Amino acid sequence: MSMGSPDRNHKKKITLLRSFYYAISGISSAIKTERNLRIHLTLSLLVIFLGFAFSITRIEWLIVILVLGGMLCAELINTAIERVVDLATEEYHPLAKQAKDIAAGAVLLFAVTSVVVGIVIFVPRILSILSF
Repeated sequence: MSMGSPDRNHKKKITLLRSFYYAISGISSAIKTERNLRIHLTLSLLVIFLGFAFSITRIEWLIVILVLGGMLCAELINTAIERVVDLATEEYHPLAKQAKDIAAGAVLLFAVTSVVVGIVIFVPRILSILSF
């Protein structure tokens, strides 16, 4: 005799691989539909290229990886919030606008932080090449 509820048993049947599939599907969907995410991915590739080109240190790589990962996560969370708000209401509502604006503000704040990190890591190297 099963002690668990049908809902609980159903949840147990979802495998770890299926969970990864859903996550990858979500990322793929966001890449296809979100221009800003594609921009962040393109800039991430540029930063990775620069990291190799300038032979940044291990610590700098860790910082760059954290910043790039954080930026992409912030953009995905922002997208998810926008979708949920759009699902909840099609009409204008001040709280819906506020939720979307706050999520977008979080992305902007992380983007500015990322740029500052990039400046600190890469500008001295660029200037040393330009000054010979």
